[in-house]
Amino acid sequence: MTVSKTPLLDTIETPDDLRALGREKLGALAIELRQETIDVVSVTGGHLGAGLGVVELTVALHRVFDTPRDKIIWDVGHQAYPHKILTGRRARMRSLRQGGGISGFTKRAESIYDSFGAAHSSTSISAGLGFAAARDLDKADYHVVAVIGDGAMSAGMAYEAMNNAGAMGARLIVILNDNDMSIAPPVGAMSAYLARLVSGRTYRGLRYFFKRIMKRWPRLFRVTAQRAEEFARGMAMGGTLFEELGFYYIGPIDGHNLDHLIPVLENVRAMDTGPVLIHVVTNKGKGYAPAEASADKYHGVGKFNVLTGEQKKGGSLPSYTKVFADALIAEAEADEKVVAITAAMPSGTGLDLFAERFPHRCFDVGIAEQHGVTFAAGLAVEGYKPFAAIYSTFLQRGYDQVVHDVAVQSLPVRFAIDRAGLVGADGPTHAGSFDITYLATLPGFVVMAAGDETELVHMVATARAIDDRPSAFRYPRGEGMGLAYPKRGTPLEIGKGRFLREGTSVAILNFGARLKECLLAADKFSTYGLSATVADARFAKPLDTDLVRRLAREHEVLLTIEEGAIGGFGAHVLHFLSWDGILDRGLKVRTMVLPDRFLDQDTPERMYEIAGLDAKAIVAAGLSALGRDGEAAAVIA
Repeated sequence: MTVSKTPLLDTIETPDDLRALGREKLGALAIELRQETIDVVSVTGGHLGAGLGVVELTVALHRVFDTPRDKIIWDVGHQAYPHKILTGRRARMRSLRQGGGISGFTKRAESIYDSFGAAHSSTSISAGLGFAAARDLDKADYHVVAVIGDGAMSAGMAYEAMNNAGAMGARLIVILNDNDMSIAPPVGAMSAYLARLVSGRTYRGLRYFFKRIMKRWPRLFRVTAQRAEEFARGMAMGGTLFEELGFYYIGPIDGHNLDHLIPVLENVRAMDTGPVLIHVVTNKGKGYAPAEASADKYHGVGKFNVLTGEQKKGGSLPSYTKVFADALIAEAEADEKVVAITAAMPSGTGLDLFAERFPHRCFDVGIAEQHGVTFAAGLAVEGYKPFAAIYSTFLQRGYDQVVHDVAVQSLPVRFAIDRAGLVGADGPTHAGSFDITYLATLPGFVVMAAGDETELVHMVATARAIDDRPSAFRYPRGEGMGLAYPKRGTPLEIGKGRFLREGTSVAILNFGARLKECLLAADKFSTYGLSATVADARFAKPLDTDLVRRLAREHEVLLTIEEGAIGGFGAHVLHFLSWDGILDRGLKVRTMVLPDRFLDQDTPERMYEIAGLDAKAIVAAGLSALGRDGEAAAVIA
C-alpha cells in the first residue's frame, strides 16, 4: 500500500510553519516553492526570473529571522513572489496582477509581511535605514534586512543610503543579490568557509579585542593596523568598496546553497553593531531551463506553457514601442547626430532594435534616470540629438534634472515617454499618470501626445527637428489602432492640432491615445440627436489656441480628454479660455482626467472604464453638461 506524501508547501501557511520544519527538509521545500512560482506565473504572467533566483534566499531569510517582527524589505518587488507564497498568500497567487487580486509588487496594505511597498528600484537600503533609525529611537530590538539586486546598485540612491548608513553606524543588514556582476570572486567551499568565519562570534570577538588594545597605540599605528586588516579581508573576499562605505562585508556566498546561507545569516543576526553587507551570488531564472537559456532570464513574461516555456503571443498589430523604435531608426539613418539613451530598459523601450543598427549611438546608463537626463543634456550641448526613451513613471525620478539641466538651459533633449497613461497589470506604481502635468508646466517645453501610430512616427520626426528647446512625446503601452504608417515621419507644425470629424453640438478635444474612444463617443452622441466634433490637439504645449477658440465658439459643450492627472492638458485649455474671455459667454466645459486616486491593477480597458475615460463616460459627460442627467446616468449604468 502506497502512502501519499503531503507536499511540504501544503503545510506552510506562515513563516512560523517554515521555522518549525526540520532543517533537513528546507531543500525539498525550496524545490516545491520554485515549482509553485513557475506554475503561478505560467497562468498569470509577470516577473519570473528574479523570483526563481531568490527561492533559497527567501526560505533562509524567513527561517532565520522572526518575520514579521523582523523586517525584510525587498527592492523593486520583482523577486517577491516566493515571499508572498510563504506569507499566507499562496491560495490567492493565481490572481497575481489581476483586477482585485494580488499585486505584482510588495504592498503594505496587502500583508503585514510586506514591510515596505516597492516597485521602482534601489529604494530598499534607504527605507531599511529609516526602519533602523526608528527602531533605535524607540529603543526597540528587531532586525532590519534590506535585499537589493546588483542591477539596482547602479542607481546613485543605493550608494547615498549606504554612505548614510555607514556614517550613522546603523545596525542594518543589506543583502546584495548578485546575479549578473562580473566583479564577484569565485564562489565555492572556501568562499563559504571564509564568509562563515568572518561572520562568526570567534573572529568578531578577536577583532573587537584587538581594536580595544589598539586604542592605546599611537594613531598612525592604529589606522595602519585597521587598514591592513580590511585590506587582507578585501583581498581574500572582495568588498573593498562596501568596507569604505562603512559596511562590514561578508561574501560572496552561494545563494542557492542553504548550508552556506543559513549559518552566515544566523551569525549576522547575532551581531549587534554597525551595518553589514552580505554578498549573495544567485542565478536569475534558476531551476527552470527555458528561463536559464533566455537572454533576459524571463525577467518579465506573459502566460506561458510550463513544459516548453513558450509564451502566449499577443495581438497581431505592432506595439507603439515598436513603431517608435522603427521611426527612430529611420531618423538616425538620415541624421548621424541622432543618439538614443535608455535607463536599463533597452527591450522595454525598443532601443534594443536601435542598438542593433547603431551600437555606438545607443547608451544604456543603467538604473540611473537622473544621470541619464543630464548625460543627454551634455550630448545636446555638443550638437547631438539625444532621444531619452524612458517610461513615464521612471522619468519622475529624474525630474530635477529635467528642470535644471535641460529646461532652464533650453537644451534640445528629446524625451520619448513610453507607458504613458494606465498600464494594466503593473498597477499604480508603473502608471504614466503625471508626465503631462510635470512637463507642460515647464517654460519652453514642447509636449506632444500621439493619438495613433501614424502620429507617433510624425512626432519622432518633429522632435528630431526641434533644435532650440526640449521636447517630449508620449505614447501608451500596447498595440496601436492598426493604421498604416510611413517608415519615416514628416515634422508637424509646432503647436497645431487637427480635426478628425466635424459637428455642431459637442466638441471633443483629445490629447493622446484615447482618440479611438473619442471617435466611438462621437458615434454614440448621434444616437442622442447630437452632432459631435472630434479634434486631436497633438500638443499640450504650445497649445493650439486657434483650434481651442474655434471649438469653444462653435459648440455648446467642450470636453477635453487626456490620460493624465488633474493639472495637465485640460488645465492649460481652461487657463487659456478663462483669460481669452470665452468662458464668460456661457461655454460648458468638462475636463476629463484620471481620478484623484491611485488605481489598482486590472486590464487597461477595465482601468479606463473605472477611471471614466472610455466612450460611455465621454458621452455621459457631454449629456450631463447639457442638463440631460437622466440620459447620462443611463449611459454608464
